[in-house]
Amino acid sequence: MAEELFSKGNEAFVAENYEDAVELYSSAIDTDNSKAEFFIHRAHAYIKLENYSDALVDARKGIDLDPKNGKAYLREGVALYHLDMKAEAKGAFEQGLKYDGSDKTLNQWCDRCVKELSEPTSQAVPKGGQQSTPQTIAMPIPAKIRHDWYQTETHVIVTILIKNVKKEDLTVEFQEKMLSVTIRLSSGSDYSLELDLANHIVPEQSITKILSSKIEIKMKKAEGVRWTHLEGDSDEKIKQFKPTPSTQPKSDNPDIHKYPSSSHSYHDWDRMAAELAKEEKEEKLEGDAALNKLFQQIYSDGSDEVKRAMNKSFSESGGTVLSTNWGDIGAKKTEVKPPDGMEYKSWEY
Repeated sequence: MAEELFSKGNEAFVAENYEDAVELYSSAIDTDNSKAEFFIHRAHAYIKLENYSDALVDARKGIDLDPKNGKAYLREGVALYHLDMKAEAKGAFEQGLKYDGSDKTLNQWCDRCVKELSEPTSQAVPKGGQQSTPQTIAMPIPAKIRHDWYQTETHVIVTILIKNVKKEDLTVEFQEKMLSVTIRLSSGSDYSLELDLANHIVPEQSITKILSSKIEIKMKKAEGVRWTHLEGDSDEKIKQFKPTPSTQPKSDNPDIHKYPSSSHSYHDWDRMAAELAKEEKEEKLEGDAALNKLFQQIYSDGSDEVKRAMNKSFSESGGTVLSTNWGDIGAKKTEVKPPDGMEYKSWEY
């Protein structure tokens, strides 16, 4: 009974239903509280819900039951890190590495703590040497920031639904089996997304794109396999990127790409890709970017004559004239027309 509840909890976790996962793990623990993995997995679900205090309690219970379990120390360290106890977190990661030195996630977290602990901190002291009395400032509670993911044959794409993020406020770190995202919010607090990936990626071929309505993180797959979930255990047994016919829902369109997941829900990836393309197309730009996009759109939608006119006028005028009228441009050479107040010079090499 306990194992069945635990298995259902894992399914809920993979489907990103973390509250349901906590309930199922709790039911499993009520049935059998001697299994370290039950507490360790519930700690992970608590971390996803940003309930770091309860995650810490569960991680330490897991350590009590299995003192040599590297994952238990990983969960303890992550909880301590988010509770702003980085020195203690570093100690937990180091302890975990004693029992599982090959765990790259433990190494990455440990390195992060070492780096952040080595950074100098300073606190302003008022004149006269007296410490000012700290004031409690009520910070606005930010709206819940959601993230989602989908995949192609070669990439896994994670989207974070947050608007108008500045480049300098975003930090993205790619590791072979981990994605770390930190966003400085307008309130002054940080949004953090830490994913222990189900499969390996190629960090140096992974990119981040900031759009007006979201952040798009495109991770290159190390192997062209279909990921059944974003986090958790590896999909090493899956060798090909293709849906399983027996699990496909019936559809009037056999060409639609739909892939099964552990949550038994199906996604029309072609439709999602089309919606993303539409969002990018409708994205509002300003200044030169908006003008360039307009020219690109005119060229893309134009007839062969329009394209010839644009190419001929632009090249013959040295980039000072852009015409779509082949009737005017085709019969004569396009004159150079520099902007007002500027002089055009022809350079010879």
